[in-house]
Amino acid sequence: MNARLENLLTEMKKKNFDSALVTSTANFYYLSNYYTEPHERVIAVYVSENINPIIVIPAMEVEDAKDAGWKDIIISYHDHENPWQLLGNYLKENNKLPKTLAIEHNHFTLERYQLLKDNFTTVEIVDLENTLANLRVIKSKKEYTLLKQAAQLADFGVETGVKAIQEGITELEVIAKIEYELKKQGIQEMSFTTMCLSGTKTASPHGTPGMKKITAGDIVLFDLGVIFEGYCSDITRTVAYKSISSEQERIYNTVLGANRKGIEASVSGTPVNKVDLASRQYIENAGFGEYFNHRIGHGLGIETHEYPSMSSDNELPLKEGMSFTIEPGIYIPGTGGVRIEDMIFMTKNGVEILTAYPKELQIIE
Repeated sequence: MNARLENLLTEMKKKNFDSALVTSTANFYYLSNYYTEPHERVIAVYVSENINPIIVIPAMEVEDAKDAGWKDIIISYHDHENPWQLLGNYLKENNKLPKTLAIEHNHFTLERYQLLKDNFTTVEIVDLENTLANLRVIKSKKEYTLLKQAAQLADFGVETGVKAIQEGITELEVIAKIEYELKKQGIQEMSFTTMCLSGTKTASPHGTPGMKKITAGDIVLFDLGVIFEGYCSDITRTVAYKSISSEQERIYNTVLGANRKGIEASVSGTPVNKVDLASRQYIENAGFGEYFNHRIGHGLGIETHEYPSMSSDNELPLKEGMSFTIEPGIYIPGTGGVRIEDMIFMTKNGVEILTAYPKELQIIE
């Protein structure tokens, strides 16, 4: 049994959970070290104090799971079979049915929950979400190394995008160049849909890139990340093409200052909400408070957005080993928007900024 499974069992015992069924892609990978995209199919890790760990996977993936290092029990199924029934039957046959079964409430659909209940009729179902989140929030040295490598690739992605800017190129053409060059570097895939927005489209924090052509005077915003050996990166940089108005420059410098304030506030023991407040107050004091309309950041690891939410109501203290983003932004309809986002890792000596692409205002000629 690997150390992560042992740690989960330890936490389960503290809460009197005798068994757990983990089904989300990220947590499945975290516990099994086998990364797969299940699509509509079921994948699960079953952890119990009563039996050795079990994974439930499609039959076509058995050899891949073994190659990834899984040495415990495998229950495989074909597409016409019911994986919940196969797991239930296996536990019944071995007289190992659980009394309490912890699942990820945020991941289970109502349909899957009903199928689970149909095959575990006497089991008490409880929530495992917080237990798993608290295990994953503190990263190991290996996870730190993978996050740092993913961040370096994100830096390369932004650099590639900035170099691609020229008169008349479309947002989607820039994205194509970024992703092509990153694939050549050996990334698994992008960690989320790559964003390149230009002109007034930058006023939408989650805008959709399209066939808009980049022209002189545009602000260009890049938001991108990669998955490298199962770990995600996330970076945002904003540049200007040919020229920038005085108002846009003031917005840019305000966001840059807010980014630095958030990083300065990221001290071990400081509550998350104080980090959000440090950046938010800086933007408010500059007169742009109503145009900063999202939290300061989010946790980062196997998933691009994971625990903790770096929001104004979160009093969780920062600790060594946490990885998260600092990403203030100002978005003014009709004028444009600026966001500057860095990946942060908490070390015993303070914060380390994993993303290194320059943040000072660049006017691309």
